[in-house]
Amino acid sequence: MSEQKRVQRETADVVIVGGGPAGIAAAIAAGRQGVRVVLVERYGFVGGMSTAAMVYPWMTFHTVQGEQVIRGIAQEIVDRLQSCGGSPGHLRDTVGFVHTLTPYDPSVYPVVATEMLQEAGVRLLLHSFVDDVVVVEDRVEAVRVTSKSGELEIQAAVFIDASGDADVAYLAGAAIAKGRDEDNKSQPMTMKFRMRGVDLGRVKQYMQDHPEDFYEKTPYAELDTIPLTGVSGFYSHWKRAAVPIQRDQVLFFTGPAEDEVLINCTRVQGFDATETVDLTAAETEGRKQVLMIAEFLRNDVPGFERSSISAVAPQIGIRESRRIIGHYALTQEDVIAGQKFDDVIARSGYPIDIHDPSGQGVTAAFIQGDGAYDIPYRCLISQNRSNLLAAGRCISTTHEAHATTRLTPSCMATGEAAGTAAALAVKLNLAPVVLPVSLLQEELRQHGAAI
Repeated sequence: MSEQKRVQRETADVVIVGGGPAGIAAAIAAGRQGVRVVLVERYGFVGGMSTAAMVYPWMTFHTVQGEQVIRGIAQEIVDRLQSCGGSPGHLRDTVGFVHTLTPYDPSVYPVVATEMLQEAGVRLLLHSFVDDVVVVEDRVEAVRVTSKSGELEIQAAVFIDASGDADVAYLAGAAIAKGRDEDNKSQPMTMKFRMRGVDLGRVKQYMQDHPEDFYEKTPYAELDTIPLTGVSGFYSHWKRAAVPIQRDQVLFFTGPAEDEVLINCTRVQGFDATETVDLTAAETEGRKQVLMIAEFLRNDVPGFERSSISAVAPQIGIRESRRIIGHYALTQEDVIAGQKFDDVIARSGYPIDIHDPSGQGVTAAFIQGDGAYDIPYRCLISQNRSNLLAAGRCISTTHEAHATTRLTPSCMATGEAAGTAAALAVKLNLAPVVLPVSLLQEELRQHGAAI
């Protein structure tokens, strides 16, 4: 006879769902404020897309001119990684799309992040999946978590959705959007993988001998004096091989080992990452594409002749799915103009980078002015759930602006802002929507945020 099903209950001040880069930063920020924080993560490790989907490297902490616009907890994480050999820090982007990128060791990152969470007093629940939300009027009262221990209901004053897919917002009946407005189609998914045995010296030499075969912004003048960190091109090889994947180039990034690269070439289109059947099909297709691309690289690309697959991501990488509708939606025009907002809580220097939902190309739009745009606090606050904040990939933007805010350093920055706001709201007994932004900004600046 089976035991009777029982629901355990506990309370916290702030509950954060999703232990990726945004959720980690949010939990650390809130925990340092002295409030009771619970971080719920479905996998057995933290890191989100950076670990589960091998999204690598982190791009970017800087503007195209080289000004660092993301600091705070995000930079602390990089510093901690550097101190234990888990990252070389910020390096020049040899693709040329941004000024810098930040390689990291995916086996070290979750250890460092977990240590920082523990230091901040965060209660971390791994192997735990939020499958229901309790709502009373316009407030989220609790989330319900399923795990091997049974069901747990966690009540709190403020909730942060850092799930990437706006899962909490969706379950709470909050206003959400998905993909682009005209057809709800999202950017394609990518199954990332690593290869070892790559002769990067040969790759660099081929680039220098054939500059016409690579991205036009490749910094050739610097290649003799800086390490190769990324490559975008081999256009003629890709075209000649006619690999049946909707891309027009080879894209990979080097490291963390000296002969190792992270391949970002698969393109899985036409699936909805919030639908189980679609996600299953996408995972299956992505792994087939990995084998095709690895064979192509070994047979056709200089430097890959003796390479082999060393790792495939545990899950497919998701660029876009659901996002909240907040009190403001950041737009493409805001990003391109380098818009400044009175309620700024984070900045970013990453360009708009839209992978076509149905075609081959990538649409890029670069930031004017000083090379950075502001992300306003209003983008983090749910329009119709008064105590629900979002952080990371599911903040309130248009489809176009999402193509820059989705990048990891930006997610870390919005995570720190959301966690700080949630803790301040608890301590002042206020709803996040009426929290004085000046107090939030002052707190962020005191802790090193570049706003």
